[in-house]
Amino acid sequence: LGMFSELKFPVPWGHVAAKAWGPSEGHPVLCLHGWLDNANTFDKLIPLLPRGCYYVAMDFSGHGLSSHRPAGCPYHFLDYVTDVRRVAAALQWRRFTLMGHSMGGAVAGMFCFLYPEMVDKLILLENLGFLLAPEDTEAWLKSRRRVIDRLLSLEAKQQTPKARSPEAALQRLLEANSHLTAEGGAILLQRGATETPAG
Repeated sequence: LGMFSELKFPVPWGHVAAKAWGPSEGHPVLCLHGWLDNANTFDKLIPLLPRGCYYVAMDFSGHGLSSHRPAGCPYHFLDYVTDVRRVAAALQWRRFTLMGHSMGGAVAGMFCFLYPEMVDKLILLENLGFLLAPEDTEAWLKSRRRVIDRLLSLEAKQQTPKARSPEAALQRLLEANSHLTAEGGAILLQRGATETPAG
């Protein structure tokens, strides 16, 4: 398992990089590194692990060979969880093992919590997992999962924006904002819409 291959998954701000060991048809294991580390964290460990698995160690955004998020965009914890969801989708993995070290373990724990149906085993190295006050659990779960799923489905169907006539654009704006007057809507559209040859 010494030989590895480099992988790259496109994301809206560039790509997420990863390295992979073992047969691609083997049991999938996604490896998550710790804070300010990168996929090379697992270089010495992977050769000692069972053969027959397909180990993919990803670089979180802004780490290793992955693209940084645009300047001025913070790195929220949940964004790392979303990175994992993106990589799983790119690999078309429906169910896999998660192995996380330190911060990567906390990300792995949160991912399991949000997507339990996608994870068959959770391996934590120097980490406690993910803890939440019991009274918050249900609502937190639903809302966070919805946020991630909605974001990814929006990105998947990124089409060119619809062009409308100025009248139709104003009509749509007024329908969506019942408190707006036609005059107020027209003022907002001056700066909030872009004119193209199509409308």
